[in-house]
Amino acid sequence: MLKHQALLYWMVVLALTVSGPIHAQEKGDTPVTDEMLLNPDPADWLMFSRTYDNQRFSPLNQINRQNVGQLKMAWSRGMHPGTQEGIPLVHNGVMYVANPDVDMQFGIVQALDATNGDLIWEYKRELPEDLGENIARIRVRTLAISEDKVYYATPDGFVVALGLGDGELHWETKAHDYKVANEHSTGPMVAKGKVITGRNCDPGPQARENCFIAAHDAETGKEVWKFYVPAGNDEPGGDTWGGQPEGSRMCTPWGLPSSYDKERNVVYWGVGNPSPHTRYLRHDGKPFAVPLTTPSELYCNSTLALDVDTGKLVWYYQHVAGDDWDSDWPHERVLFSSKFDPDPKAVKWFNPNVKRGETRDMVASVGENGGLWVLDRATGEFLWAIPFPFDDPLFYISDVDGSTGKTSINPAMVLTKDKEQHTICFSDTKGYYAMAYHPGENALYIPYHDTCLTRTGALSTLNGHSFKSFIRTGADADDWTGIAKVNMETGKMEKFHAQRNPTNGAVLATAGELIFWGDMNRRFYAFDAKSGEVLWESIVGGIVQNSTITYSVNGKQYVAIMTGDGVGHTGKLALVPELKTPRGHNAVYVFALPE
Repeated sequence: MLKHQALLYWMVVLALTVSGPIHAQEKGDTPVTDEMLLNPDPADWLMFSRTYDNQRFSPLNQINRQNVGQLKMAWSRGMHPGTQEGIPLVHNGVMYVANPDVDMQFGIVQALDATNGDLIWEYKRELPEDLGENIARIRVRTLAISEDKVYYATPDGFVVALGLGDGELHWETKAHDYKVANEHSTGPMVAKGKVITGRNCDPGPQARENCFIAAHDAETGKEVWKFYVPAGNDEPGGDTWGGQPEGSRMCTPWGLPSSYDKERNVVYWGVGNPSPHTRYLRHDGKPFAVPLTTPSELYCNSTLALDVDTGKLVWYYQHVAGDDWDSDWPHERVLFSSKFDPDPKAVKWFNPNVKRGETRDMVASVGENGGLWVLDRATGEFLWAIPFPFDDPLFYISDVDGSTGKTSINPAMVLTKDKEQHTICFSDTKGYYAMAYHPGENALYIPYHDTCLTRTGALSTLNGHSFKSFIRTGADADDWTGIAKVNMETGKMEKFHAQRNPTNGAVLATAGELIFWGDMNRRFYAFDAKSGEVLWESIVGGIVQNSTITYSVNGKQYVAIMTGDGVGHTGKLALVPELKTPRGHNAVYVFALPE
């Protein structure tokens, strides 16, 4: 099968080469079928992590560890100013990007010639004047492609379908009220003919009705299903909220979109923390009104497996019980298969009932406040977990029952009154900047920050606490951030790369045995996938923001990033005061080997 796919790929490349260059406008008209989404051409980058399993692994190997040192900038293009956290898509020689707008007047999508950055078309959506001043509202992390359409989740709460080749509006559907559900931050994904979106939601007496994952028909825009993330009173899990009024329950699927398992007809979606952040503010001064052990306040801080056809819950796993620290788990779930053989010296918690050496289909995720969890993706059974990036006495999870997978939080770190102070680890260890999985190495490459936080009870504030992040006590301030490489059979972790300057960059793995990644100091790197040796480095004009993809046009491989400022995690710059990175530099940078 793999030989057949490789032969077909090279036949396509040869055909394009023989027939000469094709105008990008014509190339962009080629529909993207379900089969193409399931088995994408290595030349394309059709979704935020290339494939439904979110591995961010590309089979392209024209650029490899032998020649990567020759990489040169092929082209660059400035973008509109504003909040930028996006990941471009590429199909048949056309790059599709969502643009920010600093004045919050327009939502913008562009199609660019992927060989030179020339504009093919631009869609500008005029936004309502009362959208507000919260710049987070205009961020969107990805677009989606299916058949002859590009899908965009707009800042004013709509899902729109645009013509792949011309950007013309095919349909638009109101997904939520932007006045109460304040972000379409995830961006859309398409699975089995459905456009699926997550969102952020505002606190208040009717918060729950705006905290949902939605699916719309990709052809018509008609709503197919909704899944409300905070469980209602009459639903399974509704009794885990300690009597909190149903309407005010809040946790949001705001992070990166889902992964999709065609065999099981399931999408795996991550959910963020309950709000307000502190237990005593959520429960009228009673921080222990909900348990310290899962389940508690379902389905916050959980991995959800949802049936694609109906949106019904197939299974869930909750990572944090009654969160007290804004410990989000809303980002990518990575799917892979591996033998189960955790090393007791490396893995703190594992399931003693799973046969060693047995191969399982797995789903892995990392929390914003640290922790790497691995589950069986058919059932949600707990397999193993580590207190990533390191095992510290102040880690916010105190225990995991290996047999049941139930987690417990540390009661000594729960705020119980005003002005009480605690220190916890970790803080914003990994955000929306995606990790990568290399199947040849059977390893995850995870961008991380080794930071903790001190927080103080502050009942008069929105979330009941104030906090300050800092480099973990005992960590080397010149060596506190970078990429960790984790073997997914044994759980052994190594520092793949470490440095002083923080990151908002996604990781990319390729068949050229390379790992690409960029940081907030404008540096973009290529590493040897085995050794972590830096093989190439380039300096760009701003913060490397998420993005990091590779694609090919007419047989030539390119590597692309986008620069700009994110909303939250860019705050890590404060931990490196001497770093004077230009802010607000929004651009696309694309690299290739010289002719």
